[in-house]
Amino acid sequence: MINSLGINKTKKNTKVVVAMSGGVDSSVVAGLMKEEGYNVTGITLKLYDDAKSSKQGRQCCAGQDILDAKRVSEQLNINHEILYYQKKFKTEVIDNFIDSYSAGETPIPCVQCNQTVKFRDLFKYSKDLKADVLVTGHYIKRVQNNGKSSMYRAKDFNRDQSYFLFSTSQEQLDFLRFPLGDIEKNETRNIAKKLNLNVADKPDSQDICFVPNGDYSSVIKKYRPESFNAGKILDVKGNIIGDHDGIINYTIGQRRGIKIANKEPLYVIKINNKNNTIIVGPKNSLIVNQITLRDLNILGSVDEFKKELKIKVRSTGKLLRANVKINSKKGEVSILEGEKGISPGQACVFYLKDTIGDKVLGGGWIDKTHNKNLST
Repeated sequence: MINSLGINKTKKNTKVVVAMSGGVDSSVVAGLMKEEGYNVTGITLKLYDDAKSSKQGRQCCAGQDILDAKRVSEQLNINHEILYYQKKFKTEVIDNFIDSYSAGETPIPCVQCNQTVKFRDLFKYSKDLKADVLVTGHYIKRVQNNGKSSMYRAKDFNRDQSYFLFSTSQEQLDFLRFPLGDIEKNETRNIAKKLNLNVADKPDSQDICFVPNGDYSSVIKKYRPESFNAGKILDVKGNIIGDHDGIINYTIGQRRGIKIANKEPLYVIKINNKNNTIIVGPKNSLIVNQITLRDLNILGSVDEFKKELKIKVRSTGKLLRANVKINSKKGEVSILEGEKGISPGQACVFYLKDTIGDKVLGGGWIDKTHNKNLST
């Protein structure tokens, strides 16, 4: 008989690994799996040495979170393991973040974390444990049809995390389960209270775990002090109009901190790390109609990409109408309504509306942006 996780086994003989971050979402997932009668093992990743991190920061995978995950596991009477992935995390996530920021991009370390240590390495470890599924507390829907799994935006659009999971492979998606995809966040907290979990009222993590106070520049300064070298600020015609104190202090779309008098507000349009310059211009110079992508991960079919799609170019952004052309690991995206402030280093995720919802067709990393004024 097929159980609720789609496995042809009894629940007690179905081995479930739950990725437990110590937050309310993953704790509830572990509780639900245990309550249903599955053979549950919780696994928590220690990703960085946090002895000096702020106690006030709300980040994941910190020392307190590991303790919370352990306590929840004890309360639920499930097995619990801690995997020490600090070296992997430093190489795969922190170093990538530093390289990307130093190159004038705006990286998303949470995607890199999901792509590497969480889904790749934890996926492999779960397989080594002979687990049947890996379950997480992400807000995303997984739909099984004709033996193939598809990913959809969560019911709660305000909590949807599909943008951060675009790089999930088909093999991983077939193995993963996301029990929270069809419920609202407030319902999750209600379940936590019913299960009497001590994390029921714990605030959600907000900060990047290795930047608990949101001070990106301190991380970069530690590893790439040359990123703070002073340079020139140019207008869109290439004229020198000012000086900057390091490209690391600027992001695409930024208005404050440019410190140049002008009759209309100036925004950061381009960051050129090769010649250490910042290009600024009026707001309309931020409008991007086309982007070039690298390192694509495709979950959709060739025919689906022949249709007009929706894309997302930032985690909190809206869905934009677009045409997408893919070629091996590269892609060209024509945005049919234009969007301001798109930055290299961010992700572009593809969606197609069908009878179930917004299906995730994959995505890629933004390599270049194009508009009528200049190209980055």
